[in-house]
Amino acid sequence: MLSLSARSAEPVIRSLLPSDSIADLTALLHKAYGRLARMGLRYMATHQSEDVTRERVAQGTCLVAVADGRLCGTILFRSQTQTRGCPWYDRPEVASLAQFAVDPALQARGIGLSLIERVEALAVAGGAREIALDTAEPAAHLVGWYGRLGYRFVEHAQWSHTNYRSVILSKALGGGGDIAC
Repeated sequence: MLSLSARSAEPVIRSLLPSDSIADLTALLHKAYGRLARMGLRYMATHQSEDVTRERVAQGTCLVAVADGRLCGTILFRSQTQTRGCPWYDRPEVASLAQFAVDPALQARGIGLSLIERVEALAVAGGAREIALDTAEPAAHLVGWYGRLGYRFVEHAQWSHTNYRSVILSKALGGGGDIAC
């Protein structure tokens, strides 16, 4: 079990390196999405193979949080040109985040918030007016958490690889104001 002791350094957030273990990243995703799997929600990250993890990280900029030399968090940023798949994602001003996970033993310590703030900064730097994400509609705890971070509902989506309806949530960036849905 990974834990941050009083003597441990705060996690460092950085880009995924070629030397980072895709097996470790995949295991982190499975572990972090375990609660959702136990809820009966079939997120891709609950069961994806290492090959799928590799394919997904190649779709954008993968950031990781590293503590005591181990991966403890991750998030995938997709720029406006990399975001697609539903009407909101297909808009030219919308960037997105995906494959977001923090080791359950380290959740509620600010690691996830730091990862989200980092991708929001990447979106602003890249000229995005919105950053969006999707999650399972039945995962009310996640929908509520994202709402507290300023994300609002914009539409529903049904992905072929999931067994639930997704909510697309989005947040206006850089004072650009809300965009009509």
